Amino acid sequence: MKEVEIYTDGACSGNPGPGGWGAILFYAGNRKEMSGGEKHTTNNRMELLAAIESIGVLKESCAIKLYSDSAYLVNCFQKGWFKGWLKNGWKNSKGQPVENQDLWKRLLQLMETHKVEYIKVKGHSDNEFNNHCDLLAREAIKRLT
Repeated sequence: MKEVEIYTDGACSGNPGPGGWGAILFYAGNRKEMSGGEKHTTNNRMELLAAIESIGVLKESCAIKLYSDSAYLVNCFQKGWFKGWLKNGWKNSKGQPVENQDLWKRLLQLMETHKVEYIKVKGHSDNEFNNHCDLLAREAIKRLT
């Protein structure tokens, strides 16, 4: 499998409000930057969309290390939250419908093709690539307004 590193971030101006996402993909010495946004969304949706859109551009199965400052995204896989959701018919531990099911389902479908390791990075800190993804996300918001 080809090995790819991906950094992602999401941002929202108001929550909900206009939102953006940014991603940087690294493969074999190449770098690809991506971004996008939505006029009315939440920060968590943008975090998920950053992962979905960046993984979605890969044309073949890859081993991916995905770096994110989103505990929401990373904990879902590191702590296995999604396993409980699937077992409980997309209900959370409180018996309520899981938020952002549409995006979680899309992400899980992409993960059937790829081996993805989610790695938590500290946001707005000294990680150059996370900081750049934040910039890409905020620029995407500006393009919407």
